[in-house]
Amino acid sequence: MTDDLFDLQGKVAIVTGSTRGIGLAIATRLAQHGARVVISSRDPEACARVAAELNADGERAIGVAAHVGKKDDLEHLVARTAEAWGGVDILVCNAAVNPYYGPLSRIDDEAYDRIMNSNVRSTLWLANLTFPSMVERGGGSAIFLSSIAGLGGTDKIGAYAVSKTALIGLARSLAAEWGPRGVRVNCLAPGIVKTEFARALWDNPKIAEGATRRAALRRLAEPDDVAGAAVFLAGRAGAYVTGQTIVIDGGTTVDAGF
Repeated sequence: MTDDLFDLQGKVAIVTGSTRGIGLAIATRLAQHGARVVISSRDPEACARVAAELNADGERAIGVAAHVGKKDDLEHLVARTAEAWGGVDILVCNAAVNPYYGPLSRIDDEAYDRIMNSNVRSTLWLANLTFPSMVERGGGSAIFLSSIAGLGGTDKIGAYAVSKTALIGLARSLAAEWGPRGVRVNCLAPGIVKTEFARALWDNPKIAEGATRRAALRRLAEPDDVAGAAVFLAGRAGAYVTGQTIVIDGGTTVDAGF
């Protein structure tokens, strides 16, 4: 007996930043649960390689290169998806940048704009490009990758944290706007995940030791730890969840400090 709460057969998913790390784990798990997945990043060769790997036992993925900071690229991504599979049911906005490590007092305008445009504005662009298709197909699910950095404050990656806080607000407003038409919008907020993107954090022994000690589970996250929550939100299991942020941090934020 199959559990249709997590059955994604017939669904089409776009996952940005999905050639490695969290995005790759999410795309892989969505495909394993039956979804047809569009693999996307800035690297065409990486997109083609990952799609080929997912298609090893059946056609369930295509690769479409896109730079999330370029609206024309995103329009092409959505159009190519519609051409291949008719539309979009699931949107996972995972691609993000963080070109600056240090205090906000020293960040320049170029770095700040790049962070906010790539991490936040691109997400709104994709929402507006895909949500009408979801409505036409009877509803859908959008998942934005936020971070526990967006729930607090930091003196090291402040601009990145601001962008992740903004995604939480964006998800809530879009959930209110599109909910009556059957589109759900939620965020995932991981702690430190052992990806190449976060290497500066987990590869630093002092930071990694402190983060591990603060986590109730006493370990850092792996990409697959995030993927399960994405599958939940994408399918019937999460059908009554919208406008929310699910924290995936191994219990890092539960310790009151005494």
